[in-house]
Amino acid sequence: MSAEDPLKPPPDRTPDRRREFAEEARAERPDLARLCLLICAVADPAVTEQDLVEADVELDRLAGLVPYGTRFTGAWKAELAALLGGREGFEGVPADYQRLESSLLHEVLRRRRGLPILLSVVWMEVARRAGAPVYGLGLPGHFVVGFGDPADLDLADPFAGGLPMTAEDAELLVASATGEALDRSMLRPAEPGAIVLRILGNIRAWATPRPERSDVALWAVELALLLPSHPARLRYERAELLVQRGDFLTGAAEMEAYAQIMDAVDPDSAAAIRHRAQAARARLN
Repeated sequence: MSAEDPLKPPPDRTPDRRREFAEEARAERPDLARLCLLICAVADPAVTEQDLVEADVELDRLAGLVPYGTRFTGAWKAELAALLGGREGFEGVPADYQRLESSLLHEVLRRRRGLPILLSVVWMEVARRAGAPVYGLGLPGHFVVGFGDPADLDLADPFAGGLPMTAEDAELLVASATGEALDRSMLRPAEPGAIVLRILGNIRAWATPRPERSDVALWAVELALLLPSHPARLRYERAELLVQRGDFLTGAAEMEAYAQIMDAVDPDSAAAIRHRAQAARARLN
């Protein structure tokens, strides 16, 4: 084997986390934990592959603490509440909504605190590795986990430490969040792509009232655009962020591209978007 040329610059071995994210998102069976951990690596370039491995190992460790007999008793909800919500201290508090770390899985594993959807991801990944028939349920305004047949609504709220939820609890939660009755379409188990899209939406919502963190909003929307299924309006949101951050030409070009899409469905909105693109270009003068 020949030695490397000492005068040749070493190859760039910096991981391309966005490419990895796109590839994982388009896999036949996307790995939810890996997608969430890749979000962490994009959020903080100082996060290494070893950090991601250690987070994954922690999920394995927690799964190993679930009593093996639970496979036969089926008491997943009680055992996971005792383990994760009890001994391991995973739960949420209102202040968690004000922290970006609450949407980053490696930080949630470290702090034992997070948003409902991230705590639910911990529950789902631990339960899945332990052999449980678990799924995530994205109710309006709140994310919970379920076990067994989704029709049975055997639910738990990880944000509340694993508090059991009944069908009536779910109905009250939806009514308080939307003012409307529970629709059966809200009870479909969430796919990994939809869960990740919701996590990225939470990150953008955190960054929106913080103009100084438009960098966070930008990478969150750019990751969302890499998902196989995403709202077309995210392209316009990215264009607005680019203009906000001073990239007027690129932002204006993307606004015009989005206006072309809107021409067929809402010509008035398309015209307004083109006007904003013109205003963005004018800011170069």
